[in-house]
Amino acid sequence: MQVNETLNEGLKREIEVVISAKDMIKKRDERLLDLKDKVKINGFRPGKVPLSHVSKLYGKSVMAELVNETIDENTKKVLAERAEKAAQQPKVSMTEDEAEAEEILSGNKDFNFTISYEVIPPFEIADFSKIKVERPVVEVTDKQIMEQVERIAESNATYQEKKGKAAKKDRVTMDYLGKIEGTPFDGGADTNAQLVLGSNTFIPGFEDQLIGMKAGDEGEVKVSFPEDYPAEHLAGKDAVFDVHVHEVAKPAKTEINDELAKNLGLDDLDKLKEVIKDQISGQYEQQTRQKVKRQLLDELDKTHKFDLPQGMVEQEFNNIWAQITRDLEQAERTFEDEDTTEEKAREDYQKLAERRVRLGLVLAEIGDKAEIQVTEEELQRALYEQVRQYPGQEKEIYDFFRSNPDAVGGLRAPIFEEKVVDHILESAKVTEKTVTEEELLKDDELPV
Repeated sequence: MQVNETLNEGLKREIEVVISAKDMIKKRDERLLDLKDKVKINGFRPGKVPLSHVSKLYGKSVMAELVNETIDENTKKVLAERAEKAAQQPKVSMTEDEAEAEEILSGNKDFNFTISYEVIPPFEIADFSKIKVERPVVEVTDKQIMEQVERIAESNATYQEKKGKAAKKDRVTMDYLGKIEGTPFDGGADTNAQLVLGSNTFIPGFEDQLIGMKAGDEGEVKVSFPEDYPAEHLAGKDAVFDVHVHEVAKPAKTEINDELAKNLGLDDLDKLKEVIKDQISGQYEQQTRQKVKRQLLDELDKTHKFDLPQGMVEQEFNNIWAQITRDLEQAERTFEDEDTTEEKAREDYQKLAERRVRLGLVLAEIGDKAEIQVTEEELQRALYEQVRQYPGQEKEIYDFFRSNPDAVGGLRAPIFEEKVVDHILESAKVTEKTVTEEELLKDDELPV
């Protein structure tokens, strides 16, 4: 095998590999000799087929197999010998001339191919102990806990029929039929449907128009479906619902006491408050984690500057851009509607793509040096969470992941990333800062 470097420019590499026809013929003949004792050909006893006849029948197909194997084996070998890591799967190119390819398959010409790739650049990992991160903390107050207890009490309230007009917190039992431009639409009708006014479980504006109606009343409720409504055929459309009210009921007061907690399967009211506090704390903790991670990634982005493999950046940008344009198309919006231009958006998302590639390489290097692994148990838990999202399709989801290594990699990557983040935080300087709920829940401008 002859190996010649034909390009070494920045991170780009191009290697020409030549395998002599003599070596290819030797491998082919060894393969054919093994095949000779196994192949069954009419007119010949097993194991007695002349090698020349086997070569005539299978020589080119065996050589074609060897070409593919040679490319795979030598690509890995070249990278290993050069101690280089390819940023993406190397691109292999060979002759497209049919006559020349025929000569190679016949063993009359040396087999040469070119490997093109970008290398992962070398870089130094920053000192984690110099990274400073502020951990936002929201204290769960007794007021918040009691407000949640009251909501639970309301949701478990019993209702008593009342005379007169419906008011907020009353429950209305009704029939309704929705129409768009006079035509009923799928999912827009129900009978004896119950709705607690003020629960905000129906389309915005629907519940408000039921206030003041009485049992036996009929009327029209006019609403507009939100632009981001999940059912695309209804999003942004104006609709009219014909409503017939059967009953109006008012909530009976539910006492907040140990009995309420016991009805929920808990020991007493104190245990209910404890559970609620843990739930709220858990929700805050998820947001806190995202804020801390964002700060950490910002610091890593600032402290690591190196050339990026442009192939990786281009692929990441294309993925982001496809998602952005798809979202805009589904929402029937333009860049101008988002107070920007396509040119400015491309510039912003190009920077985001570069950030993601840079951070991906940094986190991978840190994880590699720290020997961080994703266990089979962690992977199985992630797979189980995926399966849970598709009840009734469990087998199809399992089969999908079993036959798609890239999909399994998609499960492994976020687990690995979170473990690397935890590893860095063990050395970073983390201080806590008490913030308001609004400050904690405020969204960042761009995704990580």
